[in-house]
Formats: sequence, structure tokens, C-alpha cells
Amino acid sequence: MSLTIRPATAADEAVLVAFNTAIAWETERKRLDPAVLSAGVRAVLADPARGFYTVAESGGEVVGQIMVTFEWSDWRNGWFWWVQSVYVAEGARRGGVFRALYRAIESRAAADPAVIGLRLYFEADNTRAQATYRALGMADTSYGMMELYPLAGRAAHVGHE
Repeated sequence: MSLTIRPATAADEAVLVAFNTAIAWETERKRLDPAVLSAGVRAVLADPARGFYTVAESGGEVVGQIMVTFEWSDWRNGWFWWVQSVYVAEGARRGGVFRALYRAIESRAAADPAVIGLRLYFEADNTRAQATYRALGMADTSYGMMELYPLAGRAAHVGHE
């Protein structure tokens, strides 16, 4: 499969929203509020300080995406880039789309001396994804993840099915 990797633009909003909707359903069986999701995607596209999307195209069609957000590490005096919202269209899976997207992000991060590493989180039972991440050179950490969501007085924007 011939791929073009490029930064996402405002013209990609609809496919990014569709892919994020699919991620939530496929991985967590969650239905996202379309208005909230659309606003969230637009916010990233409009403000590089929030993060950025990178997409993979094949035959002029977007077939994969990654969103990157940023975490400052005071311990290491540098930025970690968080790989998030990973999605590859069903018909393009097992065709190297994620690998190409990841390598593009890795190269971009390596070119920025302020970026010290890449991180991602994954569903604990998604062993296939974990094997893929390890094959790309990522390693398990001792960190777990917890959250408080939504904050008191705020509505949750994700439902469980």
C-alpha cells in the first residue's frame, strides 16, 4: 500500500471525528457526543499548543490517524509527546499504516531537541496493540493510570453502552 503521511488540516475534520467515534466504540464500547467531539477536534486543529493530528492517505483517502499531545517533564527537562487517538480504517489494517504514522511522529520528535520521548496508553487487554508498540521499540513502564472524571459539577461527555 502506497502511503502519504501529512499533517491534518481543517479539511480533515469530518474523517477525524468519524475515526475518533470508531476508536471509542471499538476499544471501549463508548458512544461519544458528536458535538463535543467535533469541538474537541476543531480545538486541536486550530491551536497547535493543544497538540496535532497526523494522517495517512492512500489513493487520496485518509486511512489512518494519530493525535499527539504534550507533557512537560520537570524531572527530565523536556517534552514527552503522547501518542493518542490512533486509528487505522478497517480495510487498511495490517498494511503498515500505523507503523508509517508512528515512524513519522518519531522522526518529527527526534528532530526537535526539546522532545525527550514518546508515550502512549493502551487498553490493558489489547495484546495485539501492545505487541505492535513493543516491536516499534516502545517499552513497558511501571506506571498505571487512574483518573477522576468528570470533575464535580461537570457533565461527562462519554456514555457507556
